[in-house]
Amino acid sequence: MTHRIFLAGASGAIGQRLIPLLHDAGHRIVGTTRVAAKVEKLRALGAAPVVVDVFDAEALKAAVLAAKPDIVIHQLTDLPPGLDPAKMAEAIGRNSRIREEGTRNLVAAAIAAGARRFIAQSIAWMYAPGPRPHAEDDPLDQAAEGPRGITLAGVISLETQTLQSPPLEGIVLRYGQLHGPGTGSEAPRPLAPLHVDAAAHAALLAIDRGKPGIYNIAEPNDLVATDKARRELGFDASFRLPPAT
Repeated sequence: MTHRIFLAGASGAIGQRLIPLLHDAGHRIVGTTRVAAKVEKLRALGAAPVVVDVFDAEALKAAVLAAKPDIVIHQLTDLPPGLDPAKMAEAIGRNSRIREEGTRNLVAAAIAAGARRFIAQSIAWMYAPGPRPHAEDDPLDQAAEGPRGITLAGVISLETQTLQSPPLEGIVLRYGQLHGPGTGSEAPRPLAPLHVDAAAHAALLAIDRGKPGIYNIAEPNDLVATDKARRELGFDASFRLPPAT
């Protein structure tokens, strides 16, 4: 089945790998960027680009209403290139704001536009200490303080809004640490590694598969279990896009 997709964060690392998958599957894609210079890149990949800031609620609502999506995919982040450690402390606050305020604006726009399903990017390393590997219903680290506490607050807000905003069917993809093109690391990272292509493919699968809920998305590891994603979404951590010709 083909869909009208509104992809928020289309110019990010996952977004740029996801657009070709959506296009090849026959979906119609409207993809967002905050930077006008990235418009032609999105168009070349196969998306109809729109320049919009997720914090401008009215402009975002107008863009989503114009796209008339039945599926909204939330891949928005605000992280420094290559996850530059010198810039991460500042980025943590910006990223948390996107997860809270940005998600609120995007959910409201999706509901106003009559979207059916809302798929959102979360992270897989916020579980509370306890027996591993963690399943999706294990508790999150509510005792976290400092930067981890800021991140946790954003994650909880994003996941709650995604899962508890009827009539939307909410799907949360708890991604492991990304590696591959555009991520700043070609080698797998140590904490629940995940190739960016497999992350993008999981979002594609979630369009038509899986009940609303949370899914751990990662390569085999000892931190999180991915049985649910493999069983219900058909997730395959070995998925890669074909090389560019």
